[in-house]
Amino acid sequence: MKDQTDSETSNLPAHELAYRQLRDMVLFGELAPGQAVTIQGIVAHLGSGMTPVREAIRRLTAEGALEAKGNRRIAVPVLNLAQLDELSFLRLQIEPHLARLATPKLLSSQIDELTQIDAALDLAIVQGDVRGYLEHNYSFHAALYEAADAQILSGIAAALWLRVGPSLRVVCGRYGTQNLPDMHDAALLAMRAGDSEGVAAAIARDIRQGHDYIRKDLVSA
Repeated sequence: MKDQTDSETSNLPAHELAYRQLRDMVLFGELAPGQAVTIQGIVAHLGSGMTPVREAIRRLTAEGALEAKGNRRIAVPVLNLAQLDELSFLRLQIEPHLARLATPKLLSSQIDELTQIDAALDLAIVQGDVRGYLEHNYSFHAALYEAADAQILSGIAAALWLRVGPSLRVVCGRYGTQNLPDMHDAALLAMRAGDSEGVAAAIARDIRQGHDYIRKDLVSA
């Protein structure tokens, strides 16, 4: 799987590769909310050219994942409670529906792949591996939603993850991984039973748990 992914990314145009690399920095909390970084610093970190990085920044800014801070600096926006409420509403409308659409289309091999991702996630939780938790958690949801074959809704879901991912990373760093949301076991059981509503309900509970942790952190800040 990793070798295949590496092969795919190595064949990407420079601007798309820079976008995916910078997106992952946002998504998995490598850039903390409010932490201003220079464009030149991003160029050096990615080992990319200025033009592809500027294009990646433009795209992520349009998606609301980054904001300009002046003096050629950018930052991940700091989430507030009102915005979290908006994200909660949207995610709870879109992602359980994607799970509902995906369930009858899932092959046994895809469920096996989701099971393997979840096993890696469980290991990351036990080991206190925050980055591993975030990556495998995202991979699980992304693979499930891809199976729905609903490109518009999946694209919206991906954009919403970019808005909430950095704040989840803050929560992981503050509280550790032991009590983080993981309703994937319930979702997998429902998938194997062909229970679309059960999968949707598990995904909804997963989202609510994660947002409850973020809300707690925002209130106490």
